[in-house]
Amino acid sequence: MEVDLSPLEALAVLGAGAAAGAINAVVGSGTLITFPVLLALGYPPVVANVSNTVGLVPGSLSGAYTYRRELAGYGRLLLTLAIAATLGAITGALLLLWLPSAAFDAIVPVLIALALILVVAQPWLARRLAGLGKGEHRPVGPLLLLGVFAAGTYGGYFGAAQGVLMIGLFGVLLSTDLQWLNGIKNLLTGLVNAVAAVLFIIVGDIAWQPALLIAAGSVVGGFAGGLWGRRLPPTVLRGVIVVVGLAAIVNLLV
Repeated sequence: MEVDLSPLEALAVLGAGAAAGAINAVVGSGTLITFPVLLALGYPPVVANVSNTVGLVPGSLSGAYTYRRELAGYGRLLLTLAIAATLGAITGALLLLWLPSAAFDAIVPVLIALALILVVAQPWLARRLAGLGKGEHRPVGPLLLLGVFAAGTYGGYFGAAQGVLMIGLFGVLLSTDLQWLNGIKNLLTGLVNAVAAVLFIIVGDIAWQPALLIAAGSVVGGFAGGLWGRRLPPTVLRGVIVVVGLAAIVNLLV
């Protein structure tokens, strides 16, 4: 389905894409900017969702690229997590295409609230659970892989705040190094969006005009957000995550 966008509406979608790309690179939840804009322009929810997912892929990958130095040397770890995220993304995308959204949407605010609790308690919990010092990493276990699969499923289905979920999960089960975790989060959320987007392109009804506008804006925003986010102290970055996560809960409940 396509809606004939005016120049002002097209500019609004482009700007929303840039803002979403920046937020996704730093935290996640950029969908909570672009998705409501598409709804306001008259696109049906499912069409808005799949078009938004397709549009945010380039921005997600550009944000991940800015963290390439933090991720260097972790190829095996990233591959393991990527497999779990990919399987989750396929599951979530198929759920979106095949099932009604009411049951899944009802639990989304609960998942985000749990993620925020994990983010706030993450440094204390990680040290209590594993006795780790700052910057040390726990081995990948079944619980982490299951969590990444679940986050990928959520991301393939809707995507808003999947970055918040992943950061909270990683903080307890993987490491207390928030900048490193943010790089992993950017890579995996970009992968989830890309896998879901491929399925949506094959099967879904995509509005290509806003999808391309979001893509263009999100690339610029992803680079800017990634560069800016890498300069944030961990405490500030954690605060941004909490604020955006709370905004996501309010947005979804309203």
